[in-house]
Amino acid sequence: MYPILLMSHSILRYAVIILLVLVLVRSFYGWTMRKPFEKPDYILSRLLSSGTHLQLLLGVILFYLSPLVIFSGETMKNPALRYWTVEHWLLMLIAVVLITISAIRIKKQSDPATKHRAVFLLNGIAMLIILVSLIMSGRGII
Repeated sequence: MYPILLMSHSILRYAVIILLVLVLVRSFYGWTMRKPFEKPDYILSRLLSSGTHLQLLLGVILFYLSPLVIFSGETMKNPALRYWTVEHWLLMLIAVVLITISAIRIKKQSDPATKHRAVFLLNGIAMLIILVSLIMSGRGII
């Protein structure tokens, strides 16, 4: 079961990153060109939010099943164990929270430029956190 969940979690990250790039491009374009917040913007934002929540769910399950997550006195001394036990899930949780806040801000804002700006900034920070976390893993982004 662990290998299937790990592969699903790894594959889903590509979908989340692609959705994140699409949301960032559309929101930057909408923000700078003063475009209305249209149905595709809502759909992409909702898909991104749903994808990250599914990714979070798989990640939580993997956290409890992973042989790399070890709670001992040696964990903080070993960079690989520390990354998987502490750093990865914490950084990714912050990214999921930012993406969720972005999706919520869409509903609460009325001005399209404000919506696009909030979506771009929050998701941009989330993207940076995700990329930094993936680079820290030592496995690379791809």
